Amino acid sequence: MVRYVYDFTEGGRDMAGLLGGKGANLAEMTRLGLPVPPGFTLTTEACRAFLAAGSEPAGLWEEVSAHLSALEASAGRSLGQPDDPLLLSVRSGAKFSMPGMMETILDIGLNDESVLGLAEVSGSRRFAWDSYRRLVQMFGSTVMGVDAAHFERALAHLKDLRGVKDDVHLNASDLAELVGTYQNLIHRETGEHFPQSPAEQLRRAVLAVFASWNGERARLYRRREHIADDLGTAVNVQRMVFGNLGADSGSGVAFTRDPATGRPGLYGDYLPDAQGEDVVAGIRNTVPLAELKHLDRASYDRLLAHLSTLERHYRDLCDIEFTIERGTLWMLQTRVGKRTAEAAFVLAAELADEGLITPDEALARVSGEGLARLMFPRFDTSTTGTALAHGVPASPGAAVGTVVFDSTQAVRRAAAGEKVVLVRQETTPDDLPGMIAAQAVLTSRGGKTSHAAVVARGMGKVCVCGAEELTVDTGTRRFTAADGTVVEEGTVVSVDGSAGAVYAGSVPLVDSAVIRYLEDGRGGEGDRGVVGAVGRALARADAVRRLEVRANADTPEDAVRARRFGAQGIGLCRTEHMFLGERRKLVEEMILARTDAEREGALAALLPLQRQDFTDILQAMDGLPVTIRLLDPPLHEFLPDRTELAVRIAAAEARGEEPEAHDVELLAAVNRMHEENPMLGLRGVRLGLVVPGLVAMQVRAIGEAVARRLRAGGDPRAEIMVPLVGDVRELRLVRAEVRRVLARVSEATGVPVDCPVGTMIELPRAALTAGRIAEEAEFFSFGTNDLTQTTWGFSRDDVEAEFFSAYLDKGVFPTSPFETLDREGVGRLVGIAVTEGRAARPDLKIGVCGEHGGDPGSVHFFHATGLDYVSCSPFRVPVARLEAGRAALEGTEGSDSR
Repeated sequence: MVRYVYDFTEGGRDMAGLLGGKGANLAEMTRLGLPVPPGFTLTTEACRAFLAAGSEPAGLWEEVSAHLSALEASAGRSLGQPDDPLLLSVRSGAKFSMPGMMETILDIGLNDESVLGLAEVSGSRRFAWDSYRRLVQMFGSTVMGVDAAHFERALAHLKDLRGVKDDVHLNASDLAELVGTYQNLIHRETGEHFPQSPAEQLRRAVLAVFASWNGERARLYRRREHIADDLGTAVNVQRMVFGNLGADSGSGVAFTRDPATGRPGLYGDYLPDAQGEDVVAGIRNTVPLAELKHLDRASYDRLLAHLSTLERHYRDLCDIEFTIERGTLWMLQTRVGKRTAEAAFVLAAELADEGLITPDEALARVSGEGLARLMFPRFDTSTTGTALAHGVPASPGAAVGTVVFDSTQAVRRAAAGEKVVLVRQETTPDDLPGMIAAQAVLTSRGGKTSHAAVVARGMGKVCVCGAEELTVDTGTRRFTAADGTVVEEGTVVSVDGSAGAVYAGSVPLVDSAVIRYLEDGRGGEGDRGVVGAVGRALARADAVRRLEVRANADTPEDAVRARRFGAQGIGLCRTEHMFLGERRKLVEEMILARTDAEREGALAALLPLQRQDFTDILQAMDGLPVTIRLLDPPLHEFLPDRTELAVRIAAAEARGEEPEAHDVELLAAVNRMHEENPMLGLRGVRLGLVVPGLVAMQVRAIGEAVARRLRAGGDPRAEIMVPLVGDVRELRLVRAEVRRVLARVSEATGVPVDCPVGTMIELPRAALTAGRIAEEAEFFSFGTNDLTQTTWGFSRDDVEAEFFSAYLDKGVFPTSPFETLDREGVGRLVGIAVTEGRAARPDLKIGVCGEHGGDPGSVHFFHATGLDYVSCSPFRVPVARLEAGRAALEGTEGSDSR
């Protein structure tokens, strides 16, 4: 038979999955001998059974009644006893902390009769009626579904009538009148009377807490925190203790260290003559916890001793709720406290120094997400006003600049020393120069993996995408916010990429000491704590991790930055980014070539430019591998926009003028090359097989760059990667051409040049035939962006804006599969490819170079699957290093079950 109820004396903190975090920790404190009001916990299994059946599971209430009888016996009074009632609190408690997301009901057991007994036994009529009005208010809104605003308005009306600001100044008669008002309100709104039966109160309160697991705010919180929907909540039933019994009573919240900085010291708030809900709700101003020393020295000293006991026992920052009832201290809750990213790193380092945790445990206590937050500048949020708009927080950080609406303006103004924010409906590869020049990118369309988001993250640029409240009009060079505010080009705005918000005007920035330290070893005097803690965490991660961490870098500048951030090579060098800007004309010439000679001329002009690019990158990464991907995108991306060309030609004809011959020629080429779905069209390896000379030009440039670096005494380690291979025969043909070209380079230069040739695994067919492909490939690199698109049948640039929010709301997936790797589908393909690839070629080097290479959760999966390296944007290299170390310690696919 399933057991659904446990006394606090029967559990411990290792039972959080069954008893919830709160119940497990109450049991742990009881076991430690701390002063915990007695009680019992209804398990998460009971909640899941209730949610599945829509009613309480068989036998539950018999167990509750037995535990309640034991509680009544130990207290020497019973629930609802008229002359001296036992009162109970009913609180939620999920496995993972969800503060304020589910329900709490206090003072269960009071009714019109027992409130008089409570007044008599306590010696305070005001206390008794105050407790009763709290019960009626909480029960009415939480259990009976009355809009809480009705109760708030009734209380505000009474305070106005009495001429007081705080409810603490209402007397017993006022509160008795308020109870009657509340009861009438409940009857009016529900047709029911407030239940006078304490047993009914308890039962309905418990079931209401179970039901609150599926409340809107709880579901929203779980989505944001990636907490599974099927865990359920426990319910804790506990004897009430009262902080609202007068000046010698009160309630408070305490932290064993500062949760904002991690520094030692007593932190928290205390509110005399109040219940715990008053502290959290902020209905009255609290006093600093240190003030308790003067109000009640004995309780203060006992609290300090208990805090020390808990921190040493949990070996972590603890968050405690407590109540003092007429000079007696009671501990109501403890949990490992939530903390800022800064506090997490500082606290881990300090606890390790104090010998409470090991260096490996210190590493496990921090996270890549936290490090990422510390690396980006942020706004001083105390000065921000109302946001103009909110969108997707695509790339974190904070930036201020003047609004521009096209790439040319961005480059021009930035060259003149002006900080700019590039605003577009959505970006394309043509916008890359402007994105490089801008401090931030803001788009009204797109999601976290749109072009703007992916490129901005790669460059460490602040980016907010999908700000649908904005109407962007590039023609009139302005955007309009939902409230009617019009922002013209040249207007200063502030973009918060961490919160996904944009503000009018300049919001002050707070510099990141961590990024200064990572880039050049500098940290401000006041930042030594967090900077040193980050350095120690990364050093430990580097010492224990198995995964190498490389960077996605397309320029020498990116390569240098990546190396400073600890990259062990380049896992993806995209050659298409080298064909933008002024070089686009040469690509146009190649595309428009009418003869082999014209095409060869264009390729010959591109050759020295590519060779210099590769030479500079190999020099920056001397001694480390550099994986160079051959041209991947469709060629039409290097041509002007089809609609713009057509409009330009039509406008000329409307004026009676002859259209530019070059425009006509370009439009014909664009029309000829137009594809309905270019992602699945002529791109990647297919380009190399059908465009004569393209692969040869790129390979020759790589080979000559390697030869040049070898002659200069360098140690170049170029690797050639063929994109979008779906069949081994494609790779065999390209590899043969690579070998021929490298042999000619070796002969011409007198320097032996031999670059490994591998492929990107980014199509399901490639993953499923990896054993065959490995016969020709010396390495694999998973392109998880395209592999996710082709596995799911998603177009990354379209689906996020169209239906991802609905999919997340409905729980189709817990997070975007473009953000964190889909382990069941895409991950299974990765596993198949690793197993079959290594079966065919045991020494096969395998990595990943998609966006997932820098995602903390995905890094754990890649470690567990046996990859050799991950590759990500330079700014995510420290994050990947940290998570690779944590993954090695855990030896699992993730940091927790969420």
